[in-house]
Amino acid sequence: MKKTLAALICASTIMGGAMAENIVRTPAPGNFPISTVVEVPSAVKTYYLSGVVPAKQEDGTFGNTEAQTVSVLKGIEAQLKAKGLEMSDIVKMQVYLVTDPAVGKMDFDGFMKGYSQFFGTEAQPNTPARSAFEVKALYLPEWFVEIEVIAVK
Repeated sequence: MKKTLAALICASTIMGGAMAENIVRTPAPGNFPISTVVEVPSAVKTYYLSGVVPAKQEDGTFGNTEAQTVSVLKGIEAQLKAKGLEMSDIVKMQVYLVTDPAVGKMDFDGFMKGYSQFFGTEAQPNTPARSAFEVKALYLPEWFVEIEVIAVK
């Protein structure tokens, strides 16, 4: 009986460790670079990153939606690296987009051009489950993009 119990405890420990590495991502149809579902085992550590906004460019502006998206994702990447994480560890993303006056509406195409440099690439194929919202404004009127993420390890 003691040997059976010890074997069960050992097996559950091994299985628990294996499950922590088995994050399952269900890709969106048509190669759209998001996951429709991300399954995360309970044994992982979860990180919630607050919304990140763009940094000023060298010219003193924040740039267009694409440039702001790249800036925000680089900021997220730096925060993740500080915690020993990578962009591939992101499982959920919420995106807030404001109307770009140059476009006259939310510039989803510009966002996707920036986003696609970080997700769904050959070098980094992992894609998060993602929502994108158009919002009236962010704190500074020059900000068109804010992104918050959940990452796991």
